[in-house]
Amino acid sequence: MTGQGRKLSGMTAFVTGAASGIGRACALALAARGATIVATDIDDAGLEALLDGLHEIETTVVTARLDVRDEPAVRAAIAKTVADHRQLDLVLNCAGIMPLAPALEADVDEWTATIEINVLGLMYVTHAALPHLVQSKGSLVQMSSMAARAVGRGASAYYASKFAVNGFSEGIRQEVTESGVRVVVVEPGSTQTSLRTHITHEASRAAIEARVATYRQLQPMDVADAVMYAITAPHHVAVNEILLRPTDQA
Repeated sequence: MTGQGRKLSGMTAFVTGAASGIGRACALALAARGATIVATDIDDAGLEALLDGLHEIETTVVTARLDVRDEPAVRAAIAKTVADHRQLDLVLNCAGIMPLAPALEADVDEWTATIEINVLGLMYVTHAALPHLVQSKGSLVQMSSMAARAVGRGASAYYASKFAVNGFSEGIRQEVTESGVRVVVVEPGSTQTSLRTHITHEASRAAIEARVATYRQLQPMDVADAVMYAITAPHHVAVNEILLRPTDQA
């Protein structure tokens, strides 16, 4: 293993949304760098596939089903991670959904789920993990979006959730930075994941699929590489915000 690969040896990482997309790519990248990983998601089959993809990598990977909307379950999962591995050094909040629809045609249950998963779930994980990250002087990675920069049509709840992630994370950063905790907000542009397949509003799904077909999208590992850059920087360096977009995307 290279020197870069050894940078995370001896560290324990907790990853949400690890069964697919960016969360899965981050889990793979962490494993390649020697971290012990607790990978969580509600997708049992996806977690099993993640384990299959890691069978040749010599690191400890534990998977656990976790719905980040369940605050007691989140607290229990973090507590178990610390009890089993004696420490918590890295937390990556990658769980999220992206329902798109004009407000007049939106399903408000999807709005509720968006806020519960993208915002409250992230907040629950952050709250449970922070005492341990303060102790380890660890890093907290919050997966936001280019959507936290500017608002467009047809995704008001999603935009709201990502603006909330950025605001919450900046407040947390100011509270814990002098304790040695690094807070990293990552804002990917269009990334080729399964996220868009979950859009139930047919016109919105068709429109975004047509749009992304006109340029080269980011790949999940592109985003994971950006995360690895931030968390493997010298500890006196805090990379607090990363915006990355496809070169072809205006």
